[in-house]
Amino acid sequence: MSENPEDIKKSAKTHSEKLAKLGMELGEIQFSYRVDEKPTKEYWQKRIEDFKKYSGKGLEYYNQVYTLMNIVNKEEAQMFLLRTSKFRQLGLKLIEIMEKIMENPSIMDKKDRQQSQWSKEIKNEVTECGNKCLRHEMDMNTSFREFYEKHLKKVLE
Repeated sequence: MSENPEDIKKSAKTHSEKLAKLGMELGEIQFSYRVDEKPTKEYWQKRIEDFKKYSGKGLEYYNQVYTLMNIVNKEEAQMFLLRTSKFRQLGLKLIEIMEKIMENPSIMDKKDRQQSQWSKEIKNEVTECGNKCLRHEMDMNTSFREFYEKHLKKVLE
């Protein structure tokens, strides 16, 4: 730490306040990765819009986490930045899958007994990708909580 401890504390508090605000905004968006099997274009269009909004705010939040971590430990912050990048990639993949469903919403029709293999694969992909996004986000949050306990708690007190 080349900076003055008081400067580090002040900077960490400022970024921590921004992070708390973003966390509240993210919590208000309330996106669920659980997939409803609704075969309407409108549903999937709204779902994509909702996820884009959630994902955008999530990226803001995780970039703020990175900034806060970077004040105290640059190496761990860099590792977190890689996780943020993976979160973005997973989100783009999920949007891509949801767009395929929006173009052909009958993929999600439970009553269609003669679904093609392609439809079944897309249906499975959206569930798998959503689960990957959720697990990755949970891992990121766990990682940050551990970092907070180990490094930031002392600085912010």
